[in-house]
Amino acid sequence: MMFSVPVETALYELLGVSTTATEDEIKKAYRKKVRRCTSLLNPDDPEAGQRFQEMAAAYEILSSVETREAYDRYGMEGMSRGGAGGGFGPGMDPADIFAELFGASMGFGFDFGPGSRGPRRRKGEDSNIPYEVTLEDLYNGKTVKMNMEKEVVCGVCKGSGAKGSAKPKQCVKCEGKGWTMVTTSLGGRLGTHRAMCTECEGHGEKLREKDRCKKCKGNKTVKEKTRQEIYIERGMADRQRIVLAGAGDEEPGIPPGDVIFTLKTKPHDSFERSGSDLLTTVHITLSEALLGFSRILLTHLDGRGVHVTSPKGKIIKPGDSIVLRGEGMPHYKTPDHKGNLYVMLEIDMPEESWLKTIDPQALEAILPPKKPEMDPKPAVVDEVPFEASDIVDVRETPFPAGSNFFDHPSGFQFGDGDEADWEDDEDDEDGEPECRPQ
Repeated sequence: MMFSVPVETALYELLGVSTTATEDEIKKAYRKKVRRCTSLLNPDDPEAGQRFQEMAAAYEILSSVETREAYDRYGMEGMSRGGAGGGFGPGMDPADIFAELFGASMGFGFDFGPGSRGPRRRKGEDSNIPYEVTLEDLYNGKTVKMNMEKEVVCGVCKGSGAKGSAKPKQCVKCEGKGWTMVTTSLGGRLGTHRAMCTECEGHGEKLREKDRCKKCKGNKTVKEKTRQEIYIERGMADRQRIVLAGAGDEEPGIPPGDVIFTLKTKPHDSFERSGSDLLTTVHITLSEALLGFSRILLTHLDGRGVHVTSPKGKIIKPGDSIVLRGEGMPHYKTPDHKGNLYVMLEIDMPEESWLKTIDPQALEAILPPKKPEMDPKPAVVDEVPFEASDIVDVRETPFPAGSNFFDHPSGFQFGDGDEADWEDDEDDEDGEPECRPQ
């Protein structure tokens, strides 16, 4: 029979139940908490086992009539004085509690901590390596060979860590359990729970110094230099992963993990990428804007010159852009198909010194007429001095890292024109673009 007024309620609060909860209510609340904690079920989370143990510590005490009564009477102090017994008592594996609650078939692939006999990691830990690439690498593809160092199972002791036929001895500190009882804060109060034995590192046994393998010094693994090769395929994306299965560090008794390279694209001086499309800016002269051009506009990422001829009679206005079909990035896995290359055309005005080399009156005669004075004039007209400014035009605003150039504040739009390989922007009469990117 439970003590009427528990002296301590921290464990009840940890599981979110009242002090009068039944055994089924406690079990149901614990099951719900474990299911809700999605990070707990992540095999790559190094703290998952520790979090499970904290909840398991509360459950193993409250799930048994004997231990719950001792806790209600004496609090955690009663547990440390040996009041626990029966049910999921001390010495029971957290993995056994997990199996009791969810069934042995529901293994989630992570280790529940020191001394656990339950589901171990299904393979070694993965090694994650960021690798910087250029836009040229992603456009052309690239094979990279590199020297690496990894842990491999010792070939002398075959991963036992022992010399010859020597056997490890039971750890004196934890008495072979792999864990020791420590006092920590549990649910806002001091509590006693199990923690990995620091002497044997949770194994429950330990080799004497003289019995350790001379090559690995009892560590079971040794460092070995290897040469790895990765292939950066054409059209790969920023942050895409290249996985070398089984190339990670080895551990005795389980398959090695993977080596995972995560691509990180360096900023490019000339091109920006959005999916399979590219964007660049090309400068043309005033005469090319008025009279057209036929020349190599740019050097592509594979070193090719790209020659473009503008249509006759086409006047290029500031802010115009063209699209070169099939000159964008290769599609991943189907590199013969490519996206588009969008080219923003910037018109370079002549230097002031150029005016000294020509007849201004003759130039004025062939150029379109100047705008006439405003008619009617405003009632008040102020004369304001002309002063040059270095303000940056909105079209020159740099793209934020990771942004899409179609969302650039310059607002240029891409649409089909009359020419097969030439496109520009035309505004409606009210100044709104004909179409907007969706």
